[in-house]
Amino acid sequence: SGPRSGIEPHAELRNPQGDLLAGIVRRSGVWILGMHGQIAGSSDSAAEVLAMIKRTAALHEAQGQPVRLVYSDELRDTAELEAAAQGMSLDAFEKKLEEEMRASNGATENGEDRSSEAEDAETER
Repeated sequence: SGPRSGIEPHAELRNPQGDLLAGIVRRSGVWILGMHGQIAGSSDSAAEVLAMIKRTAALHEAQGQPVRLVYSDELRDTAELEAAAQGMSLDAFEKKLEEEMRASNGATENGEDRSSEAEDAETER
């Protein structure tokens, strides 16, 4: 059942013009976060990818770019169950993940490598 590709869309982040900025799909039980037409991350954890797309939405809003995030009940419910399994609310889980991401971003510089590759890809077109 379902589409032949086995890809289920679960979340979309769009700007007011309707452009897709980021999205979450599930394929073969793995949650995949896509941004700007590329895979930005994947996880077995619904809570993790939901936190990542919410963080992306918050970053856009903080830069004065309004966005609309819609996500499936299944993604939300699965994320809430995962957080509950760790004895946390989804909000608490997202705050903890945010702190961990901030800590790891401070410790590593690998974010820069990715952005320079993206710029190279832009100029080749």
